[in-house]
Amino acid sequence: MERRIIVIEDERDLADLVAMHLGREGYRVTTYADGAEGWAAIDRSPPDLVVLDLMLPGLDGIEVCKRMRREERLRSTPLLILTAKSEESDVVSLLELGADDYVTKPFSLRVLIARVRALLRRDEIDGEGEVQRAGPIELDSGRHEVRATDEPVRLTHTEFRILRFLMKRPGRVRARNEILEAIDEASVLERTVDVHVASLRRKLGDAGAWIETVRGVGYRFRD
Repeated sequence: MERRIIVIEDERDLADLVAMHLGREGYRVTTYADGAEGWAAIDRSPPDLVVLDLMLPGLDGIEVCKRMRREERLRSTPLLILTAKSEESDVVSLLELGADDYVTKPFSLRVLIARVRALLRRDEIDGEGEVQRAGPIELDSGRHEVRATDEPVRLTHTEFRILRFLMKRPGRVRARNEILEAIDEASVLERTVDVHVASLRRKLGDAGAWIETVRGVGYRFRD
């Protein structure tokens, strides 16, 4: 099935270039130069993935990101950010907003396409239908749903993948680089794992204590 991608980027030449190259990969791409118009399109018909610039007229990318993550039906939609910011603190801020991945401008189109493929591949793997239960948490890959103490928990795409990976082998310590490789983000900062895990624990509430920190190494799901 053809995968739909919405690109929201106000630099028309760049947006057209991105759309052309993603189109060659077999994706159906629609571009928007205005944040408000892009958000309206996402809200009207949720795509399989969103590529989002931060500096936009009408409605900035940060607000678009926040709106996506507030909507239940859009919380798990993969979100790739385009940004001119490359400092670690800036990257951490983007991930805390709910972004799944990012590329910094100027970027290689090959890198962008690889990141898009990785995010959509994760989406396909997550839909295989496996149900995992450990402690007070139940994770349903087919439905992309998580329940903690029988209450629904709304996670971003990346948070879901990290939890799924940790729950596969309770008691086994997973290094940060191992987690990044498992969720197809091996090329980004290991510090991003800490940000995602902190957000994941917060959303899980009391059940978040089942994700334990192993100092100097990484994380494990309690057995």
